Formats: sequence, C-alpha cells, structure tokens
Amino acid sequence: MRTTCPLDCYDACSVRYNEDKLKGDKEHDFTNGYLCPNLHEYLQTPRITSPRFEGKEIDLELAKIILTQKLEEFKEKKTLYFKGSGNFGHLQNITGEFFSKYGSDFTRGSLCDSAGDAGIKAGREKNLCLTPKEIAKSEVVVVWGRNIETTNSHLMDVIKNKILIVIDPVKTSLAKKAHIHLQIPPRSDFYLAMLFCRFAYMEQMDDEEYIAKHCSDFDYFLDFFRSYTINQLLDKTGVVIEDFLTALMLIKDSKTSFLVGTGVQKYTNGAEVLRAIDSFVAMIGYFGKEGCGVSFLSDSKEGYEDPFVYKNKTVPKPTADFSKYDLVFIQGANPANQMPNSTKVIEDLKKSKFVVYFGLYENETSALADLVIPACNFLEKEDVRFSYATEYVGLMPKLKEVEYGISEYDLTNYLLEEFGFEKLEKASKYIEHMIESNSNFENHLITSKSYDKIPYSEDDFSFEFIDESEDESEIEEEEGFWLLTPKYKYSLNSQFNRAKSIRVPLSLGLNNGDMIKVTSPYGELIADVMNDDRLRDDCILIYSGTKGVNNLTPNILSDDGDGACYQEVKVKVEKI
Repeated sequence: MRTTCPLDCYDACSVRYNEDKLKGDKEHDFTNGYLCPNLHEYLQTPRITSPRFEGKEIDLELAKIILTQKLEEFKEKKTLYFKGSGNFGHLQNITGEFFSKYGSDFTRGSLCDSAGDAGIKAGREKNLCLTPKEIAKSEVVVVWGRNIETTNSHLMDVIKNKILIVIDPVKTSLAKKAHIHLQIPPRSDFYLAMLFCRFAYMEQMDDEEYIAKHCSDFDYFLDFFRSYTINQLLDKTGVVIEDFLTALMLIKDSKTSFLVGTGVQKYTNGAEVLRAIDSFVAMIGYFGKEGCGVSFLSDSKEGYEDPFVYKNKTVPKPTADFSKYDLVFIQGANPANQMPNSTKVIEDLKKSKFVVYFGLYENETSALADLVIPACNFLEKEDVRFSYATEYVGLMPKLKEVEYGISEYDLTNYLLEEFGFEKLEKASKYIEHMIESNSNFENHLITSKSYDKIPYSEDDFSFEFIDESEDESEIEEEEGFWLLTPKYKYSLNSQFNRAKSIRVPLSLGLNNGDMIKVTSPYGELIADVMNDDRLRDDCILIYSGTKGVNNLTPNILSDDGDGACYQEVKVKVEKI
C-alpha cells in the first residue's frame, strides 16, 4: 500500500506500508525507494497513548468533554490556536475551521522560512521551487546555506556530477566535496550577493535583453549595489578573492541553479538576503531558463484552491505571548522547545489559564499542558501532502485503524457539532477538490500544473530588483561567538533522536566532554562539548531541537515576513 511521508522536510518521500513496516517506494521518480533515518524511527518512537488532565490519565471521551467545557468557559475570553508543522498533511489545517468560527486568534509568519518567502515574493510575486528535473539540467549547482545531505538527501543523486559551489559558514561534508567552498561569516550572505552583483557587472554578465523584457528598477538597483565598495564587501564576507572570482567564472555562461537554505534568513534582514540573491540571478538573466534559477522552500500550494483559509485576528508566531490568553490550543507543535527565547515561552505558558496539547509525542510542551489529547498518525487518517521542493503531490490514505488518539478531522467535527456550527464535508471531498484544482495525473504520480513549464518562463514574468536596505543591526560588531542552529541528521526539530552536545571550534582548546556554559542576553545553556573542525573560529553550533538551545535565541521578528531570527545573536562561552 502506497502513502507519503508526513515529516517536514524537502523530499516528501513516497512510502510503501505493509504489516506495520515502512519501506521506500522504488516506483517513485524522485525518492526512488530510499527513506531517511527519521522515517525509519517513526513507528519505533513511543507515542502518547492516553489523554491526560492535570497529570492524570483519562479516556478520550472524557478528554473531549473537558475540552468542550473549557471552551465554553472561555468563549468570551481570549484564546489562541497555535499550529505547528512538524508533521505535514494539508487536512491538519481543518482544525482551524472550528477555531475560526469560535473566534480564536491565529498565528502568522513562521519559525522556519517566512522571512525568505517574503523576500522572494517581493521580487518575483510567486515562490516556486526548481524541481529536481530542472536541477538535473544544471551544469553548476550553488548550494547556499543548505545542508542537502541532511535535509534533502534524495537530491544528492541529482547533483553528483555537477560543478559544485558551496557557500556556508560550516565546512559540511558537501563543502569538502565542492569545487569551491566560500566559508563566509554568519549574517554576511546579503553582502556576498552584492559582491556577486558588483563583479558580474564589471564582467558584463548583466543580461540587458532579459532585464529590459522582464525587470524593473534596474537603474536604481545598479546605484544600490554600487553604493557598497568592493573593499567593504570583501571585508564583510571575508572571502578569498581568487576563490570568489573562480566561483563567478564557473557561474558565467553556465546553466546554474542556486539551492538556498533557511539558514541564510534566520536574521532580521532575512527577506533582504533572499531578495538580494534573487536580484543577482535576475540580473544575469537566469530565471525562466532551463537548469537555472533559485530554489528556496517554495509555496507548496501555489495554484491550488485551498478550502482552509481563515481571516481571524493573527499574532506573529515567533513572538506569540501565551500569557495574554486564557486558553491556548497547541496542535502538532512544541513551542516550549522550538520557539525563540524558550525560557520566556515556558513562563508564559505557565501563566495561561488553560493549555491544551494535541499531538503525537511527549515533549517539553506536553509536560506543561493541562489537557493532553493524543493525535492520529499519518497511517490512521486520510490526508494529502504538497511538496515545497518538488512538483509531486502525495496521497495519504487511511491504512490502519486507530488504536488510540483522534484525527484533526474527527476532533473538529466533534467540536463543530458541540457548539452548533455546520459540520464538515467528507474528508475525501476536500482532498479531491484540492487535487483536481491544479494537478496532472500519470499512473500513480500526481504533479502540480504550476510546474508544467520551467518556473518563471512566461513572457509576462516580471521581476522587481531590490534597491534599498533597511538593515540597521550592529550585531556584527558585538563580542562573542555567532550561534548556528542547523537541522540534525537524526532528528527533526524536537522529534526523534535529538543532539545533546555543543559543537565548538578547535581554537577554543577544549576537550571533548568538557562542560561549558553558553550565555546570551536571553538565557543560558549548560552542556558538554564536542570539538568540530568544520567550524569557523567565530562560531559555535547547537543543533535545532537540542534541549535548551532556544534559551539562547532572541524573540524578535524579521524586518519582513514575521519570521524567527534564531541566529541574530552572539553568545559567550565559559568552561565550568
């Protein structure tokens, strides 16, 4: 029986399920029979099997009654619906049908990619990815702040024979294999994009015909990037000029795809970074051409009719203040670990009068909740998944009966009925409507019509260059080490086998296993050390999901997009 991986990563693997075993689907064009370590852990990871109220196990019917009573109690009060995305499936959004009618606040922005998405849409309106089939046509691949081997492993087969340029503060294993590695400082990606523009213009790489046909404000953009001196940009980026020029010449006149990760936009200027990279690529005419363009986390539902669009009052997700709400309903999320400045988040959750956790696994948030309701996993309910890195759409049929827990669909229908609202259509109706609104069908594969053509190849495509920067941060001048918070190979955010150690550069002279205290203006973390020769001397690395990592991160918003700014911080290190 065929289904689709529910985990929040690029590849959206096609899966075969049989007798409680998950295997890769060898008939899928892209994922081709291989599953990542996290999905192999999925069925072995202990789940929440019983609801809890105030620390005591109860049955599901009583949990539903208590939830209804509390919603009645706080009906005229402030409530918040907070949904995560650690497990994908579009029908998970259906819970919003009840909370929208009930009058709860929702969240906007994201803890992941919304700053970059805002920058992309400011320049090219739609956020489409480069599909693996387009990347396969490239001659040069620039991997910019994206650790493909960890987050996008199926793409390794696509890029293995390409000329590879890696831009990353960490000398990843992919960087070690690359033709060129530009190991720039954190938060210097914007300046590197400007440096590419300066030298590309000097090398007459600007595509005048393309600019005239598709772009606006090039004269302003020209004045803008020339306002940065070459020496200033070299100082900001610290690149070896010979390596940089080699990278530029490799890009010149070659089919080049730029695969950009979320790490470059974990700062207040995250939107500007993506727009600057896009502007360089538009300047040299590489959008809408075979094997060329920029790929970030795309808008996975682009072109589809979405039945779950709500217009309630919203608050920014990265800075949501739970203490202001009488009731907080948290679905598929672990804000006590994953939100920035988690010390404050935990304090705020404790101040809320009633916290509901609806999810699969125990974590820091479920431990704080007044009411815990176990959810169904992806095998126990009907759903559909859209991909933010490929053209494929994945069906997720119900393949086994529920042993414990309740689906988003069933819980929503129950609450709608209890409160006298109109009940839902059949789940299959929503799925069919969405798929049929923008899909192609071939054998067992479903693909998005948004990728029938090379992205942005339409004659009427219009790109607007960046022509100003509002970045006023002076964090580069502060003392301390940059904090890097990438994904870990064996976990997904705060699920599965989380990392425990703090990675430090060899220059600190510490021994593996030494205990250190890392401090920031927002909190501290004490953990043991692992030396890491991949790091620059001005960085330490703590993987996302590590217990306490977000004690250190700032609860501030990106300038655009309401995104989290996990890496807009420098930390101090003390051996203890």
